[in-house]
Amino acid sequence: MNIVIVGIGKLGHKLAEMLATKDNNIKVVDVNQAALSRVVNRVDVLAIEGNGVQVQLLEDLDMKKTDLVVAVTDSDETNVLICLTAKSLGCARVAARVRNPEYANQIEFFKENLGVDFITNPEYDTALDVARYILRGYTAHMESFASGKVGLFDVPVQALPHLAGQKLQDVDVFGQILVAAVYRDGQVIVPSGATELQEQDTLYLIGRRETVTSFTKELAFLGERHTTRRVMILGGGRAGFYLAQRLLASGLIVKIIEQSEERCNYLAASLKGVLVICGDGTDLELLQDENLAEMDALVSLTGNDEENLMLALLGKQQGVPKVIAKVSRSNFVPIIEQLGIDRAVNPVLISAGEIVRFVQGGQIASLSLMFGGQAEALEIVVREDAPIIGKKLSEAQIPKGLIIGAIVRKGQVLIPDGSSMIESQDRVIAFCLHSEISSLDRLFYPKQRGWLHELWNGGKGPRKSPSN
Repeated sequence: MNIVIVGIGKLGHKLAEMLATKDNNIKVVDVNQAALSRVVNRVDVLAIEGNGVQVQLLEDLDMKKTDLVVAVTDSDETNVLICLTAKSLGCARVAARVRNPEYANQIEFFKENLGVDFITNPEYDTALDVARYILRGYTAHMESFASGKVGLFDVPVQALPHLAGQKLQDVDVFGQILVAAVYRDGQVIVPSGATELQEQDTLYLIGRRETVTSFTKELAFLGERHTTRRVMILGGGRAGFYLAQRLLASGLIVKIIEQSEERCNYLAASLKGVLVICGDGTDLELLQDENLAEMDALVSLTGNDEENLMLALLGKQQGVPKVIAKVSRSNFVPIIEQLGIDRAVNPVLISAGEIVRFVQGGQIASLSLMFGGQAEALEIVVREDAPIIGKKLSEAQIPKGLIIGAIVRKGQVLIPDGSSMIESQDRVIAFCLHSEISSLDRLFYPKQRGWLHELWNGGKGPRKSPSN
């Protein structure tokens, strides 16, 4: 497939990494030569220096032979204009990043009347992710799949100290739960029976949601069930605005601390019912005056990673049950969570996951990028011509970096073993190292076209993409 990415900031760079496979021809466009050089040094793409909003540049890229244009420059208006121009020149599909809250109510208009097929808002997606976590009853981190039927839960081996030093094949405490991954020293391991657990490992368990929840809530290390009522947000930017709006709608008591007086005035006028305090979130005396220790959750969303880390650690020290920090560098996510912070969120990873879901054309019902992008947890709707159908999993040549964690068939959750077989229209929850995405493609999509090709053909057969 031919893909053009306009704007090579953090999101554009991450998308280039994720979409650059042997089946795709990726062109990246930016006015910044240094940004282009960075991406070319790491990813097999064709770099074009120029302004993506110019009609001549898009014409030279031949939009009629382009399957997808993704516009992720720093300007919302520029992104929409690029999409409009690309679509009018014959591009099959277009996607834009639009972040301004003032456009939030116009997204459907952009899609229906301007022909923009997909719009992502990293700050809004991040706010939704944080809100889902805050509104859960447990402090451990869970991802949900198959409309909540399947859960992926992280549990430190310290919560099960008797497992340290044992091989998984010798452990019988998990029952109908699979250990999908082990996180160790900054690296993700998709385990086998011979994997020996270590004290500092974090296990990622997958199974029926009620089974996983029942198992984890018995672990004293994870703490008691806790209902969140009071939330303090440090930083009143876009993500803070969206999060406060969401939590307020859920009936929570929300307090925002923001340093900019102008921004505070905007927040106070736009978020009726939220207490907005103009002050420095790093001021310990201010935080104590605002009863930080009495909060049920603390979310640090300032524009500085180091500040967010420091404030999150302060929240844990003060005994706040749930502490979340935003980080702009995706490789920081697993490191920060290892420091004891409950949740680290990266808008780029969250938004990139949403765009990849769109690109995959509905065959991916849910996707979570994890460990700074090292691995992905996916919910795949199995199509009738998937190569894996009719084969026992033990005979399907599944690589070590990929594990089939659960199969949802007609509403029932099945925890598979080597004799299990996948059927058409099953929902398969898989955990996959990024390096094994091509193997996932081989197992679930026909040989003549990868999973990315399906969307653009509309089910009408393979379409050859011209080379760069």
